[in-house]
Amino acid sequence: MLFVAPSAGRALALAGVLVLAGCGGEKEGPPPPPEATQTGTAVATASGAVVENEYGTPVKDRVATLGFLNKRNNITQDVVLKSGESRQIGNAILKLASCEKTAPWEDPQETGAFVQLFVQERASTDEQLAWRKVFSGWLFRNTPSLNVVEHPIYDVWVKDCAMTFPGEEAPKVDERSAAKPAGSPSGAVVASPAPKPSASPSPSSSASARAAANSSGE
Repeated sequence: MLFVAPSAGRALALAGVLVLAGCGGEKEGPPPPPEATQTGTAVATASGAVVENEYGTPVKDRVATLGFLNKRNNITQDVVLKSGESRQIGNAILKLASCEKTAPWEDPQETGAFVQLFVQERASTDEQLAWRKVFSGWLFRNTPSLNVVEHPIYDVWVKDCAMTFPGEEAPKVDERSAAKPAGSPSGAVVASPAPKPSASPSPSSSASARAAANSSGE
């Protein structure tokens, strides 16, 4: 009996380790849903497709800068995503479907992004961890009250959308090459014609005229 007790103790210890390992696996929870991590542009409209604007950068090449706040530790960070990309931050996944800016010739100016937020959490203390989509919709920089992320821990907002419109990529005109005279080569200096010298008598003729004047006076 004295030698059986240590073996039983080791068996109990091993069982305890397995139980703790199982608990640790439960804390990790299930993997994120494919919708949260799959690449490609996500749904950005009620009809199920992203509306491509005929002006500006294509949707697939736009890049948005989003602000992300964790209210538990008051840590804010910038998240830069291309359309269709996602990023996991702790037990949250932030995904960008698309972003949009108002054209320079339109008013009022606005910047928006279609964002999806997935959070791994429990609906109650008796349930296991599960991924839930807590937000999916457009967020706006200048008018954030139109749509907000309502979650007790996380907050998301739009900071910028990197895209350009026709005419914004045109190079600036060099002022030194502007307003050149017509017909003159670039950089050439146009010289004004020199004035013609007035006709003057030669020294010999001037001396003869003075001698004739003297002889007539005598």
